[in-house]
Amino acid sequence: MLKIIHPRYHHRFAEILKRASEHIEAVFAVDLKEVDSTIHSYDLLSKLNLPNNGRVWDGRGLPKTGLLMTVLGVIFMKGGCATEEDIWKFLNMMRVYAGRKHFIYGEPRKLITRDLVMMKYLEYRQVAHSDPPRYEFLWGPRAHAETSKMKVLEFLAKVNDTVPSAFSMQYEEALRDEEERARATVPARPGTTVPSRHDPLPRPAASPTPTEDEDF
Repeated sequence: MLKIIHPRYHHRFAEILKRASEHIEAVFAVDLKEVDSTIHSYDLLSKLNLPNNGRVWDGRGLPKTGLLMTVLGVIFMKGGCATEEDIWKFLNMMRVYAGRKHFIYGEPRKLITRDLVMMKYLEYRQVAHSDPPRYEFLWGPRAHAETSKMKVLEFLAKVNDTVPSAFSMQYEEALRDEEERARATVPARPGTTVPSRHDPLPRPAASPTPTEDEDF
């Protein structure tokens, strides 16, 4: 990496790498991890296990994980179910439009209504009793298996340059989800009592502004 950085800025390599990794995470939803500190070797780790390193299909292309994490985030912020109108309203703010090819995501409508649905990362269904038909998105089983509400909230927080607790309602829900996941993976010892899923949890720090309704 130092080869592509002008020697004049080699002393700022750590800062440059940090800022570049933040942009990579926001766009592609991949984390830059140091593999070997002795030789300064790094690897990119996707937040989800999309096929072909996030490209979805074989051949050329760029990872689509960032778009998927964004859609999962909108669904979570909307209470676990987001209308198609809500999804496109948010994606349009990112200059991602249905029917218009994106230089990273390709044709986004096909990607989120067909490809990611076939892979079971998203569920796409008609809104009950809607006439004319309207559609909505939910998390698919692979999304539930490969990520969590807290991880998606952390991703959204970084993209919006804030902290997860800024989304106070969703943060509390994510904390409950983390606790339930932890209980599900650790079997109770004989003679111990498993806490109820409704036991109170510590409240997060107060949010400066209720940004979840304004942004989503």
